[in-house]
Amino acid sequence: MNIVINEELKAYIDPLTPDEHDALERSILAEGCRDALVLWGDVLVDGHNRYGICSKHGLPFQTVQNTRFKSMEDVHLWMIDQHLGRRSVSDFQRGVLALRKKEILAERRAQVPDEQAVPAAPSAAVSQLDPAAGGAAPWDAADGAADQTAHAAQMPASAAEAPPAPSLNSREAIARAARLSSSQVVMIEKIQKQAAPEVVAAVRSGAISINAAAAVASLPAEEQVAAATAGADELKQAAKRVREAKRKPKDEVPAEVSEADVAVNDELASLRLRVADLTAENEALRQQVADLRAQLGQA
Repeated sequence: MNIVINEELKAYIDPLTPDEHDALERSILAEGCRDALVLWGDVLVDGHNRYGICSKHGLPFQTVQNTRFKSMEDVHLWMIDQHLGRRSVSDFQRGVLALRKKEILAERRAQVPDEQAVPAAPSAAVSQLDPAAGGAAPWDAADGAADQTAHAAQMPASAAEAPPAPSLNSREAIARAARLSSSQVVMIEKIQKQAAPEVVAAVRSGAISINAAAAVASLPAEEQVAAATAGADELKQAAKRVREAKRKPKDEVPAEVSEADVAVNDELASLRLRVADLTAENEALRQQVADLRAQLGQA
């Protein structure tokens, strides 16, 4: 079997750490390669680490075709969904993957604003798209429909009929897809846009938190690099300094207060007084109930 390694696909998901790779290798050596490698024609889509380990030690492995893929975007979306569901993927990685998914879906919507007006032609799409650049489908067209049906029969039932991808048109939707909070999504977006590569590498490795990386990303690029070069402790201290600089002193009074602010403050003060009155009234009623119960008990 000729398995093709597409370097872009191999690098699409963050690689395993050395410890994670060693653990996977020990597992495969002890129990064999339990999960089949997923192929698109000859192109390896999922299982690069397993394939490398099995090839290194001459171990057997199984493969399965996914004939639902019609474009590289389909492959990317499938890879993203697979990794979003894996417990070993970090919060930062899940956020990055969910944001990638949002971009892919947004591009698709922009290309086809009204799918009902322009019906898709699946058979034509399969014959025209290529996993690398655009051409023939990744399997040999000469194999015929019968052979493609055989490939599809190898697919698990869960993969044979994939539900349509939900729209990720809000931070809340992205957060749900990545199992994060909306604030974490905002911080990951900031890290992607503003953080130096050294800071991104630190948060990817788990050396610093998403919160710390987002704070450091507020600094000029040269300060970020200097902090990252000094190590994780210095990055954490830099994040702490950024947070402290953003905090206002408690005794600081705004220079200008608008009439709207004054009205809001007055309303808040009135509400607080009302709450205090209701609390006192409630306490008095509780005492009356307690007294009545005591009188009934004596009777």
